[in-house]
Amino acid sequence: MEQDIEKLKYPLGKFQKLREISQEDIDHWIKIIAEFPQRVKSQVENLSEIELNQQYRPNGWTIRQVVHHCADSHMNSFMRFKLALTENTPTIKPYAEDLWAEFSDAQNYPINDSLLILAGLHGRWEQLLKNLTAMELEKEFIHPENNERISIKTNIGIYAWHFEHHLAHIMVAKEQRERFGASDIISE
Repeated sequence: MEQDIEKLKYPLGKFQKLREISQEDIDHWIKIIAEFPQRVKSQVENLSEIELNQQYRPNGWTIRQVVHHCADSHMNSFMRFKLALTENTPTIKPYAEDLWAEFSDAQNYPINDSLLILAGLHGRWEQLLKNLTAMELEKEFIHPENNERISIKTNIGIYAWHFEHHLAHIMVAKEQRERFGASDIISE
């Protein structure tokens, strides 16, 4: 049972950092970043309010919370990229994403504004990333939770994984609903 929950929590597995990151890897990840808003929109645009409240795993977020989380997370990440590009190895500020997902704007608010945020933000993000120099790709920030230094190029990969990870959550939630119906896996 615990293994099943872990599979639902990480349907693609956990992020695996590459030892060597090629320009092809970066280009592929930027493409994922550019396409994410349309891909997520196509997964959620025709869902009912009941379907948006479907969880992807027991005690997990609803589809609605995942969409709002992506807007929150991606805004934070975009700022982290900018900080790393403009400061000397800054320590970034983490945020309590689980607590943010409990606010009314994540639990009850329509997803359209978050979809608009994602579309605009990812357009700018793609523009920024496609024009980084080799030296800028090596710039780093420090994540204070583990004092890890993370390079821009590694963070591009982390966020490409993050997009695919949450897109998979949405797809799993939709699959769960189709397989089991509305029953008790709907969030209360």
